[in-house]
Amino acid sequence: MSPLASEWTADALADPVPLARALIACPSVTPADNGALDVVQAALTALGFAVERLSFGEEGGEGDQARVDNLFARRGSGRPVLAFAGHTDVVPAPADSGWTRDPFAADVEDGLLYGRGAVDMKGAIACFIAAVARLPRDHPGPLAFLITGDEEGPALHGTVRVLEWMQAQGITVDHCLVGEPTNPEALGEALKIGRRGSLSATITLRGQGGHVAYPHRADNPVHRLVRLAADLTAAPLDRGSAHFEPSSMQLTSLDVGNPTPNLIPAQARVTLNIRFNDHHTGASLQRWLEERALQACDGRRDAFTLVTKLSGEAFVTEPGRLTTLLEDACLAVVGRRPVLSTSGGTSDARFIRAVCPVVEFGLVGQTMHKADEAVALADLESLTQIYHRFLERYLEAPE
Repeated sequence: MSPLASEWTADALADPVPLARALIACPSVTPADNGALDVVQAALTALGFAVERLSFGEEGGEGDQARVDNLFARRGSGRPVLAFAGHTDVVPAPADSGWTRDPFAADVEDGLLYGRGAVDMKGAIACFIAAVARLPRDHPGPLAFLITGDEEGPALHGTVRVLEWMQAQGITVDHCLVGEPTNPEALGEALKIGRRGSLSATITLRGQGGHVAYPHRADNPVHRLVRLAADLTAAPLDRGSAHFEPSSMQLTSLDVGNPTPNLIPAQARVTLNIRFNDHHTGASLQRWLEERALQACDGRRDAFTLVTKLSGEAFVTEPGRLTTLLEDACLAVVGRRPVLSTSGGTSDARFIRAVCPVVEFGLVGQTMHKADEAVALADLESLTQIYHRFLERYLEAPE
């Protein structure tokens, strides 16, 4: 266990900065934990939470099979149960990536706390724990924490597996707040109520190679590739919906791999990604891609293969009491009422939404994944106050 977190007290935990520094000091690059969850466990135990440590994957495994450490904690009884979800794993900080300081030293300078994970999202974890520490000592309100070490990685042995474990144990949560950095430039700008879906695809077009001087003896897949690419990009997928901007289909690569100008290749490949709104599902978009490929291949199903990977479906949490409480807390603390957004990439909220309504609100994301990632100390305090105010209102009049 980190020596910085060996003897937390409730009074000490009310300040988010020491806890954030202790978390940053753990080089928890996915899937390694390196003590980060020990820090969280020590803090939550000091606040009266019962903590379960959950490991999934293979000991000594690599890649998709690597072991991942996770944590679930619970305090209080009854319903509804409010959960805070987040991740202690971080992206790498290579020596040649432009850092001007040790990314795991947790330096404080000129009102900023530097370090990998300061924004995404160890800072927000520290703020929510600090907010809980500021509640009255005798407040038993049912609260839970779901903290994973696999959000920045394959996301196979983290939140998904913890949710499966919860279901097997009969453990339920009623609402969830995810502490992802949702604000573009200033705290209180944006509250995420959903996320677009993400579907990646590779379409391989097959033909018959041959000499360019004898095209009648060959079957050129590049021509079909050109037709397919033109068809896919000819028109937008949609014009957006009530809570989402228009879906985006982006070609990311057109590959032939042919170094010889007088050779007709035997195959050609297109890769793409679709970030889609609630007009679509992964299945409907796969059917759409199959139809486009079939048309480009003149109805020949043997002339192409389609391989897709769905990272998550589009989802939205309809505005209601959960969003209103967070909006009101932001307005009271920083003077801004956040817009309700569904922009950006994916997060573990895509898994949690199958269990309960989920929203996301955290720090300013300008420096996340960048060199010299940093969070303003003032933002750590303001976010703690927002979380604390939200918790007070949620727990005093649960629905």
